[in-house]
Amino acid sequence: MIKLKIYFITTNENKFKEAHEIFQKFNLNLEMLKYPLPEIQGDTLVEVVIWKANEAFKIIDPPFIIEDTGLFINKLNGFPGVYSSYVYRTIGLEGILRLMQNIDDRNAYFEALGLVSVGKHVFKIFRKRVYGYISKRIKGEGGFGYDPIFIPEGERRTFAEMSITEKNKISHRGGLFRDIAHYLKLRITR
Repeated sequence: MIKLKIYFITTNENKFKEAHEIFQKFNLNLEMLKYPLPEIQGDTLVEVVIWKANEAFKIIDPPFIIEDTGLFINKLNGFPGVYSSYVYRTIGLEGILRLMQNIDDRNAYFEALGLVSVGKHVFKIFRKRVYGYISKRIKGEGGFGYDPIFIPEGERRTFAEMSITEKNKISHRGGLFRDIAHYLKLRITR
């Protein structure tokens, strides 16, 4: 039996590794399509993923997945939010920690939005959040992006101090890709 290929359009190999681990558990064939969709600076993650999906429709037929994530820090009015990728590239983790230097309330959340296209301009959007707080220093060697400064609720470790499997059990992206894989498994096996 040939398994249907589902493309995850991303240039981020770390995101793909996390998603791939989950899709394997659902016996789904997730393939990375390393195509650099231009990054727009929208006001919401929904706006960003829909724009990316419309660009993706120009290069590939469904099924495919688009994903975007933001780190939202309460005391910074949700900053960096939809600008997380740009902020990470420009000021990095050290810059975020400097902005948080004299702030006691370090509550934050990660939000991941996934768009699954199952037909030409037919899609479903999934959303997951994980709450936690910003650590006072960079901790851990694993993960990527903001993982070394984000500690999820109920943990003492940052995401960067966890294995991919541990992180996937509790992270925003892990939950998002479990929901997407479950949805696709039901659609494909009907």
